[in-house]
Amino acid sequence: MSGTLHVLVNAKGGSGATTLAVELAKAAAREKQTVAVVDADLTGRRSMSAILDCAKEFAANRTMSVYSVARVFGVTAIELSDTLENAFAIRSEEMEKLAKSLMQQHRMTIVDCASPFTDVVRPFIQHATRIVIVMEPTMLGSNATRHLIGDLSRFGIPLGRICVATNLRSPKAEITAREIDRALGTVVGEIPRRDDRIAYKMAITELARKLMSMPEEEPLALRGSVSLAASVAAPNSPNGSNGQRNGQANGATQHADEGPVERVVKPRDERRTKLKIEITENVSKRIDVVAASRAHTDGQKIAELRAQINEVISQQLADRDDISLQDRAELQQEIIDELLGLGPLEDLMRDEKVTEIMVNGSQTIYIERAGKITLSDRTFNDERHLRTVIERIIAPIGRRVDESSPMVDARLPDGSRVNAIIEPLALNGSTVTIRRFSKKRLEIDDLVRFGSVPSDAVGLLKAMVESRLNIVVSGGTGSGKTTFLNILSNFIPEGERIVTIEDAAELSLGQDHVVRLESRPSNLEGKGAITIRDLVKNSLRMRPDRIVVGECRSGEALDMLQAMNTGHDGSLTTLHANTPRDALARLETLVLMAGFDLPIRAIREQIASAVDAVVQIERMRDGSRRCTSITEVVGMEGDVVTMQELIKFQFKGIDEDGKVVGEFQFSGVQPHATKKFEEAGIHFDIRELSKLKPAAAAAW
Repeated sequence: MSGTLHVLVNAKGGSGATTLAVELAKAAAREKQTVAVVDADLTGRRSMSAILDCAKEFAANRTMSVYSVARVFGVTAIELSDTLENAFAIRSEEMEKLAKSLMQQHRMTIVDCASPFTDVVRPFIQHATRIVIVMEPTMLGSNATRHLIGDLSRFGIPLGRICVATNLRSPKAEITAREIDRALGTVVGEIPRRDDRIAYKMAITELARKLMSMPEEEPLALRGSVSLAASVAAPNSPNGSNGQRNGQANGATQHADEGPVERVVKPRDERRTKLKIEITENVSKRIDVVAASRAHTDGQKIAELRAQINEVISQQLADRDDISLQDRAELQQEIIDELLGLGPLEDLMRDEKVTEIMVNGSQTIYIERAGKITLSDRTFNDERHLRTVIERIIAPIGRRVDESSPMVDARLPDGSRVNAIIEPLALNGSTVTIRRFSKKRLEIDDLVRFGSVPSDAVGLLKAMVESRLNIVVSGGTGSGKTTFLNILSNFIPEGERIVTIEDAAELSLGQDHVVRLESRPSNLEGKGAITIRDLVKNSLRMRPDRIVVGECRSGEALDMLQAMNTGHDGSLTTLHANTPRDALARLETLVLMAGFDLPIRAIREQIASAVDAVVQIERMRDGSRRCTSITEVVGMEGDVVTMQELIKFQFKGIDEDGKVVGEFQFSGVQPHATKKFEEAGIHFDIRELSKLKPAAAAAW
C-alpha cells in the first residue's frame, strides 16, 4: 500500500475530531496531494456532510452501496451511513476492501471514527498508520485520553501507533503540550482556536504534512498471533465475532449423524450481567423509557435517543478502570438494544445468516443457521424481560397477548414472521419463534445455483405460472414453501391484479399491481376477528386476476378451490404435507373443516378440477432445501384423483461431509398441461426436460 491511513477519534464527546478530519483533508488537498476523508460515525448524526455541505451529493451518489462517495474541495469524501438503520447493513468485509482501496489510491486517508469501535470500523484500525486521539488540553480531556489509551493498549494496539493532537476549543488551556507529551505520549499537533485564522490554518497544514510523512507500517501486531477481529471474540465476550458467536469456532462442527442441534453455551458472567442491569436502570431514570420502547418505528427518534443513551453510559463508565474498551462497546450496544430494540435478540437479528430464532423461555434461545439448529449463549434476564420484548414486537401492529388471548402472530418491520405463545399454554415460560427472510430478493436462478431446482425445470415452472395453472406448493415446516411461492410469483406477468391473503404478511411480490390483505384476531371482547376465509370470500369481489393465499390451514381451502374453479385461474397457495399425494388428502380434510357435509367424491372432483400441479419442497438432512417433486393433477379415475410426476429428486445417500447426494430425474411422460400452454400462447419445449436423467419405470 502506498498511502497512509490515520484514524481520528475524540477523547471525549465534542473534542472536534470531525472538524479536524475535514480541515486536515482540505489542507492536504491544497498541498496537491490525493486525499480521502471517511465519516465512520455510525450514529446518524452526519456531521461531516454538514461541514462539507455535501449532503445532497451523498444522497445522489448513494445507490447500490450502503456508503456514499462524493468529490468536494478536491477531497474524496466517503459517508459510511446516512442513518442508524443503514449502519446495521454495513459489513466489515466491505470496509476491509474500502480501506485497502483508499490507501492504494490516495496519498493520505483520514477516518473520523467514533469510540467505542464497532466491528464495522475495525478494518480501518487494523490498517491505521496512526491513531490520533483528539483532546482538549484540560484535566477532563487528559483523564479521558488516559483511559482511551489504556483501553487501546489492553486491546493490543502498540503504544507507538497512538498519538495525541490537542484542540484548543475552550478559551484557556489547563495543561501544556509538554505536560501532555510527558504524561500521555507523542503530541503530533497543537491546534489553536479558530479565532486566529492564520495560526489555525498554519497548524492544520503543519499537522497534515506531518501525518503524510509518517512511514507506512505493517498492520497491527496484536497479542501474539491473534488478529484484531479474533480478539473481539474472546470466550468471555458475549458479543464476539460472528463465527465465535454462532458456534462456528472452538471446533464446534456438526455432522448429519450427530443430531440436528449443535450446543455451544458460554458461562453466564453474573458480574457483567449485574453491571448491565445497574447501568440500564440508571439510564432509564434519565431517559424517557416509554419513548425509547416505541422508537424503533421512528428513525429520527432512534438517533436522538441513541445519542442520549451513549452520553449517559459514558458518564456511568467514566471512572471504571476495570472495564475494557471492548466491554464498554459491548455493554453500550446491549443497553441500546434493551431500550431501542429486542434486547438479547437484537444482535441475532443483525446476523443475516440466522434464518430462525426460537425462544423457549427466558433462559433458552436457539437459532437456525444454514439449516443447523444451535443453542445460543443469549438469555433474557427473566420472564418479565421476555414479555416486555414480546409486547414491543406486537404493539406497533395492534396485536395483543394476555391470558385471555395467549397466542399471537405478528411481523417485524423487516418482514420477519413472529409467533408468540405465553403462559399458561406455554408451560416452560413464554415461547417466541421468529422466521427471518433474506433481505436479498431471491430469484429462480438463485435456487438453481443452490441446487434446489434443476435448471432444466425452470422453463416448465415458468410456463405453468404464465399459462395460469393453479399451483399448490407443499412441504413440511421450515422447508421453504413461502420462499418458493415468492419466486414462482416472479413469473406472473406485469399488469395482472394480484391479491395476497395471509395470517401475518410475509409475501413480497415484485409486481406493481398487488393488493395485500392480512387477517385480524378478535378484540378484548372476543369480537371483530377477520379470518383467512373471510378475506378469500371478499377477494372475489375485488376483481382479482390471481389470488395468492399464504397458507391454507382450515376451511378457507373450500373457498380457494371454488375461486380456482370460477375463473380465477393462476392462483397459488401453500399447505403442509409430506408428499404430493398427501397434499391432496390434506386438502380434502381442510375442505371438510369448512363445516359443510360434502361427499368425499364431490370434494375430490373439486380438487381434480381446480388444482393443476403440486410442487413438493423438502428440507433435507443436511439442512438444504430442494424441490423434490413437480407433479400434475391429471383428473379422476373412479373415486381416485390421478396424478403424474414429471420431475423428482432421487436421493442417493450422504457424502463424507454430511451433504445429501442425489440427482433430479425426468419421468419421460408428456406434461398434461401442454395443451394449456399452447392455448395460452406459451412456448415450452419438452426437450428441456429430456436433458435430465431419465428415471427407471420402477422408481415411479
